[in-house]
Amino acid sequence: MSVENYLKAILYLHEEGKEQVSTTELAGRVQATPASTSAMLRKLGERAWVEHRPYRGVRLTEEGHRIAMDILRRHRLWECFLVDHLGFDWDEVHEIAEELEHVDSRDLTNRLDAFLGFPKLDPHGDAIPGPNGRFRSVAARTLLSEAPKGLELVVVGVVDGRDSFLRHLGVLGISLGTRMTLQTRHAFDGSVEVTYSEGGEAQMLTPSVTTRLWVDQSNPEPIIVFPDLDESETPESNK
Repeated sequence: MSVENYLKAILYLHEEGKEQVSTTELAGRVQATPASTSAMLRKLGERAWVEHRPYRGVRLTEEGHRIAMDILRRHRLWECFLVDHLGFDWDEVHEIAEELEHVDSRDLTNRLDAFLGFPKLDPHGDAIPGPNGRFRSVAARTLLSEAPKGLELVVVGVVDGRDSFLRHLGVLGISLGTRMTLQTRHAFDGSVEVTYSEGGEAQMLTPSVTTRLWVDQSNPEPIIVFPDLDESETPESNK
């Protein structure tokens, strides 16, 4: 496992709200043993890229954060290139971008960014850092699990970029740009019923999907919806 992958993993965990990352958490994220993770942290500490406090965890230094953001920028730009210009699907690009992100050429990265038109988001809806290490401004979004009923929504990103989840979305007919209306939210288990703007039958989505989908409102006009249903209100319970 490369130094870059460890730095990027720590950055991801920081973004998830963990100010101090434990060795166990980091080992699980990079799929390495605690012993090898501890050895890597010592190397990163010697380079002043992380601050590691025994029994308290590890955090990126300012320099470590800068390097991690550069890696993240390259990864997400390459994903854009693979999808937009080489015809890959969004569930095919992560592993390839994992290899390409290690080409550490600032000139190449800046030219790639310009060639792509300075994109703000990658094919999974994740923000792409600019050359200054800061994210470009993007529109507000909310999780489908928390979205209002009766408004047309558009899928703008995913929380979980694993290939298995993206393939599952494909089975459900969902991709970036899919427009849908949340019709019913079931109080019992948090599942929701949606209808796609492109037509077709209503689709039931579980919390394992709705808590991993970012959506944005695309239509300010309200649409007629059905009331929330609890298990006690389902037709089966009234038989």
